[in-house]
Amino acid sequence: MKTAVQQIMLGTVTQKEEQAREALRRIRAAGYDGLELNRFMIHPSPLMVRVLTKAAGMPTGKGGNLNWKELMQESGLSVITLHTDLGSLEKEPGGLILEAKDLGTDTVAITGMYRFDYGDEASVRDLAERLNRAGEVLHNAGITLLYHNHNAELLPVSSGRCAYDVLIEETDPAFVNFEFDSYWFTDGGADAKVWMKKLGPRMRMWHITDRGFRLKGKAMTPILKADSMELGTGNMDLDGMKEIAVENGVRAVVLESHKNWIDKDPLRSMEVSAEWFAGRFGS
Repeated sequence: MKTAVQQIMLGTVTQKEEQAREALRRIRAAGYDGLELNRFMIHPSPLMVRVLTKAAGMPTGKGGNLNWKELMQESGLSVITLHTDLGSLEKEPGGLILEAKDLGTDTVAITGMYRFDYGDEASVRDLAERLNRAGEVLHNAGITLLYHNHNAELLPVSSGRCAYDVLIEETDPAFVNFEFDSYWFTDGGADAKVWMKKLGPRMRMWHITDRGFRLKGKAMTPILKADSMELGTGNMDLDGMKEIAVENGVRAVVLESHKNWIDKDPLRSMEVSAEWFAGRFGS
């Protein structure tokens, strides 16, 4: 099972070529196998996109001006997955297929839907159909399509069913499978392990981070705000989830956090999380 780092963690430390090389060197030295790239971070992105992602706690930086194919080849790390949005995939599937193959990956992940009503069953069913069509196109080209969740998929669409139920039930396993993010479902109040078991072998990749508190000094109240944490330093049952991931035959485990890094340093955070990875997953 491969281990990787999501590129979104690296926006602030891959602004220039030498800085990016050093970041990738440290990722490999920490024991990770690869990186999960985002199309909006490996190409120049508009200023507004950078502003919005930074405001959301996910700074993309200016790494889109760099040659990521060359950087990855030099680093010895593999491209585990290529993240994109569904609209771009539908508009230009051929270009995406060529780019994925050029980067050496056979997996594309949809990052979730923006300005989308996950509480409307008709809209979610339509999304499932769109994913099926896009997934079939990629499948015919030898590329696997995965859908990556956040917490909005937990919105109820009918009695006893949420949006994620619809996506699981109405997508074709031959064309669409899942990159499950256990942090976001835990954040949404769900039992991530239940959903991991429900996905079974359709859970092809696992997005992982821990969740807990980083408090210095006395708390003003007995209520703290949870945030992402380095693996093994929070309160999530990561070892229990790991057992399910292994049973599901997950191909890769991808570390992702957007902020709240130890020492405010994403690379240091990645290295601390690597200590949890050590000995738990074999390449």
